[in-house]
Amino acid sequence: MKKLFAIIALGITFSCSQNNEPKVSTIEKTEILQKEISIPEKISFPSGDGLPITANLYHKDDKAPVIVLCHQARFNKFEYTGIAKSLWEKGFNCLAIDQRSGGGIVEEFNETNLEALKQKKPVDFLDAEQDVIAAVNFASKKYGKKIILWGSSYSSVLALYTAIANDSVKAVISFSPGDYFVKEKGSLAALLQNFTKPMFVTSSKEEAKELTQMLSKMKMNEKQTQFIPDSAGFHGSRALWKTSENNEEYWKAINAFLEKVK
Repeated sequence: MKKLFAIIALGITFSCSQNNEPKVSTIEKTEILQKEISIPEKISFPSGDGLPITANLYHKDDKAPVIVLCHQARFNKFEYTGIAKSLWEKGFNCLAIDQRSGGGIVEEFNETNLEALKQKKPVDFLDAEQDVIAAVNFASKKYGKKIILWGSSYSSVLALYTAIANDSVKAVISFSPGDYFVKEKGSLAALLQNFTKPMFVTSSKEEAKELTQMLSKMKMNEKQTQFIPDSAGFHGSRALWKTSENNEEYWKAINAFLEKVK
């Protein structure tokens, strides 16, 4: 088992323009770990088409609740380095995956993406849907229970579609989703109308109005919520990074939700 060390990166600029996904601003820093940790364990399992999916498994114990963590565009499993460790310390098993639609962050590669390119497989956003589904099925089978599915940016949209269709998902967490795949998958605004599973959706403050509109047909129950930050906030799960200003308000909201569904 390899040990994971602290990483710092400066001046990485990227955007997510495919399928009209909102652009992501410049990142000045990534998560910083203050000490080495003995987790995660790097594992691999097949996607729907047989492509090996590389993932980091943060195993707590077999009885603990399970969260599958999916990254945003141009990223990889290391989007969740600090987040997964915090969740692990709170008593969750976490599986952070590399989807085939993604890329390098800091000095860490997206191994699933590299293997997909090597095998000349398509790597667009929707091509990664089978990776998300495979991760759900793998984690559910491994632990013998339903899981919490967590997505960021484009993968948060795939997480919602998967949560609607897959009985192995008991709850969904969606950071900065949008109704991007209406043509290919049907409108989430319509599909979520009768969705009753526990759901936590959030975004930056700027994105909140569009997200509210997408959820306008829903009658949310006591375990469904849209969190709108008081601060400007951030796009995607990096709103929870220690280096993201006012991350505490997101953590307070997500912790309250996880207490209800764990």
